[in-house]
Amino acid sequence: MSYVVLARKYRPRNFREMVGQGHVVQALSNALQSQRLHHAYLFTGTRGVGKTTVSRILAKSLNCVGVDGQGGITAEPCGVCQACTDIDSGRFVDYTELDAASNRGVDEVQSLLEQAVYKPVQGRFKVFMIDEVHMLTNTAFNAMLKTLEEPPEYLKFVLATTDPQKVPVTVLSRCLQFNLRPMAPETVAEHLQQVLQAEQVASEPGALRLLARAARGSMRDALSLTDQAIAFGGGQLLEAPVRQMLGAVDRGHALRLIAALAGGDGAAVVQTVEALRANGLNAASTLEEMTGVLQRMAVHQMAPQALAASTDPDEAEIAQLAQALPADETQLLYSLCLHGRAELGLAPDEYAGLTMVLLRLLAFKPSGAAEKKTSLSPAEPRPAAAASPAAPAARPTATPVAAPTAPTTPPVAAPVLAAPVAPTPAAVPTAPQRPTAPSPTPAPAPVARPAPAADEPPLDDAPWPEPDDDTPPWDALPPAAPAARPVAAAAPVVRVPVRDPGAPGRLDQPRPSAPLQPTPEGEFWAGVVRQLIDAGAIAALVRELALQSQLLSHDGPRWVLRIERESLNQGNNRERLAAALQSIGHAVELVVEPGVVVDSPARRNAAEAERRQREAEQQILADPFVQTMMRDFGGTIVPGTLKPVS
Repeated sequence: MSYVVLARKYRPRNFREMVGQGHVVQALSNALQSQRLHHAYLFTGTRGVGKTTVSRILAKSLNCVGVDGQGGITAEPCGVCQACTDIDSGRFVDYTELDAASNRGVDEVQSLLEQAVYKPVQGRFKVFMIDEVHMLTNTAFNAMLKTLEEPPEYLKFVLATTDPQKVPVTVLSRCLQFNLRPMAPETVAEHLQQVLQAEQVASEPGALRLLARAARGSMRDALSLTDQAIAFGGGQLLEAPVRQMLGAVDRGHALRLIAALAGGDGAAVVQTVEALRANGLNAASTLEEMTGVLQRMAVHQMAPQALAASTDPDEAEIAQLAQALPADETQLLYSLCLHGRAELGLAPDEYAGLTMVLLRLLAFKPSGAAEKKTSLSPAEPRPAAAASPAAPAARPTATPVAAPTAPTTPPVAAPVLAAPVAPTPAAVPTAPQRPTAPSPTPAPAPVARPAPAADEPPLDDAPWPEPDDDTPPWDALPPAAPAARPVAAAAPVVRVPVRDPGAPGRLDQPRPSAPLQPTPEGEFWAGVVRQLIDAGAIAALVRELALQSQLLSHDGPRWVLRIERESLNQGNNRERLAAALQSIGHAVELVVEPGVVVDSPARRNAAEAERRQREAEQQILADPFVQTMMRDFGGTIVPGTLKPVS
């Protein structure tokens, strides 16, 4: 006799043998016992969960006559009468199975419905089972609607589908719908153990767990994988051969990766991934195994009593990792592993993608981010409110101050931020760009303002004071004079806060990374580049190479350029630049070397743009109308809106 695969050999013959579908078995058994039978049933669920099996058991229950031939409708078919044996062997004339995937047209359905007018030949009921019913066409569905709604009393419809969303609602409303659920790995492993005992095949619990997880809720897939594993292992199921067959990752690798991530050991993470590559283990399986471990870690952190009765041998180590990794990082790593599986196909290779997914946690640790927010280096700006929280209460309001001595260099006017700034009485600066206006109310007495501390850090990007805060920025004031000269009535001055040159929100263009140091060669090279651009001889990367480079020497046919950006120093870019120079009469040999650039056409353009921007800002800020609007109505100049006329 030929070999029968385990999935067919151990297909359940009655409701008692059904595994993992207790809710469906209970509903159908109660309906059969009370004989409250519907005329149409719809079974939904993923592959291998028992839809066809349930329909066959239901057909046997409806047509079973018992061992003595006197039985009736029952929830426990005998399995030995002619109706039961014929249904099991697929030759019962009153039980018809139609595969809608290959018979999806209206002609096939009409041919099936033509049999509905005839009474059963052998059995008590005629049962039409349509598998993958969602594959039928709309015309075929419409053709069966009337018969499906009001069939003869001897006809029962059983429909099965893996995609109930594609079944028309007109069909759903005529059926009793039962959803067969995917089976838990523990249920699958327990059933596999019973099957292997009946087959007298030696097995290890670890191998059964691997097969149960690989089945993903499908008992048929689990039995098929078991058949393959028995053949691979030479008649026995051992964990190592099964893991090798499935390409599954040992949980030990997942535990080591999580332990390395918890300790912030990036080198151990990379070494473990390389070990996975050397062993040919699947990267997606690694993330899947880590996801399962992280889920149990999260349960340990939030509800440890839920896993108190667990028999998993790795539960103790998982509990230790749950204590070592904070709850927020556990959730973050779980999300990274879950979504990282979709990124593996986009990576150069799956192991590079796996490495990046795991190292992402070390780059975005929540605790590390908090430390970066709270610890600022001395070079970074510090919030003014944090530096002196009591300053607004201690500083006087609407009080004239001592006139300071003129600074050696005039202060540079910086932008006014978008937040409204109220007019502030302060010292009258001697710089020409600080226009003044008459004071609306005289002050009662002169008060000398202390000079700012020498080590006080510059203001950061924190919001500027609200309109009711009349305290001017300390760094906007020139150094105080040694002796204060009383002023009878100080005129209110519209203060323009001086910001850090590198801070965002300035009105002018950012300065180059290195100061411009004009050279004769730079003047000559700027003219040549301008001539090339006007002639349209260079474009794209070649134009950037010319603009960003500095001419060191141009004696004879050999010109030496210096460039900071190595990405521009490519062979084809140099050749195109040399050809462009030849087109305007400079047949030279270009030599491009890396280094610091202090005089390039781009730096000259940036310096000129900055100069013109500052002139435009000073002209606007010195306008009397602008000063009046800022003083009387709290007007501000939005950063980035002042542009010089081109």
